[in-house]
Amino acid sequence: MKTRLVEGVEVHRGSGNVFADLGLADAEKLKIKTGLVIEIRKAMKSRGLTQQEAAKRMGITQPKVSDMMRGDLANLSERKLMDCLTRLGYDIEIKVRPAKAEVGHLVLALV
Repeated sequence: MKTRLVEGVEVHRGSGNVFADLGLADAEKLKIKTGLVIEIRKAMKSRGLTQQEAAKRMGITQPKVSDMMRGDLANLSERKLMDCLTRLGYDIEIKVRPAKAEVGHLVLALV
């Protein structure tokens, strides 16, 4: 991580994953889940769906939608969030390719 001083304040360049920068376990999974929830929120807003309507379409309960909107993702897997997006009219494509490093990583690319 690169550090510099800006007006007397130490500034650290982030890694691109705020969860990793905070030292949280499963940082890559949290970044993926957050990206998926952002897309779910956009879909709900563009379709004018209430939490109840979105819950019915996504096949989950309204309290789970509420949890999701508040950022509580503990009880929602990446797979379930992808299922929610497909039920809201999104296509999801998963690409697998050899890693450039010895250990690969997960990336969420939104178009």
